[in-house]
Amino acid sequence: MFHVKQPSDRAESEPPPAPDSAQAVFGEALPRAVEYAELLAGEATLRGLIGPREVPRLWERHLLNCAVVTELIAPGSTVCDIGSGAGLPGIVLAIRRPDIRVNLLEPLLRRSTFLQSVVLKMELSNVVVHRGRAEDVAGTTGFEMGFDVVVSRAVAPMERLARWSLPLTRPGGQMLAMKGSAAADEVAHAAGAIKRAGGTDVSIHSVGEAYLDPPVTVVRVLKGRARTTTQ
Repeated sequence: MFHVKQPSDRAESEPPPAPDSAQAVFGEALPRAVEYAELLAGEATLRGLIGPREVPRLWERHLLNCAVVTELIAPGSTVCDIGSGAGLPGIVLAIRRPDIRVNLLEPLLRRSTFLQSVVLKMELSNVVVHRGRAEDVAGTTGFEMGFDVVVSRAVAPMERLARWSLPLTRPGGQMLAMKGSAAADEVAHAAGAIKRAGGTDVSIHSVGEAYLDPPVTVVRVLKGRARTTTQ
């Protein structure tokens, strides 16, 4: 007996068409964003990295949601995406902004293997994949200089994110944490941990208001510059 492919099967393997807002967000990079959406809907779903129920809302909930974070990233920045998972937000940032260099940091083998396959298939020359934990790699080869931006999405509460992200951030750089409606409460609760990790100014931003409803909430933490002493 053979299996007849039902409409629901197709929905789990193919992403929905890109909305009009995707053209405005990605511009000339839209074909690459579509290619990545197809990989998420297909291979990432089969590997259990994306839930099948997420496929119909890949654009609004994941791709556009991540892409608008680039509004807070300066041209030519070095970026580290901790706990990258299926590449959200790191790969999306790299697609929208080929001027930045993105490092994907992921501890699990099956996820880092998928990320490497995406980088190779899509020929993303501005992306490097590292397998490891944020709390273990600070100061090691490739991480000793720190990054201009350390970004995260749905990884951990702010208190832990500060301990993991700020040691990877260069002095004067920034930590960007994609958060939800409880961002202000998380920041208040983590104030001590942020300060101990070297964070100085903390602010909460809404990005992507022109494309998303609701917009994306991002907590930005600046890392203090190293003090200099005079003789």
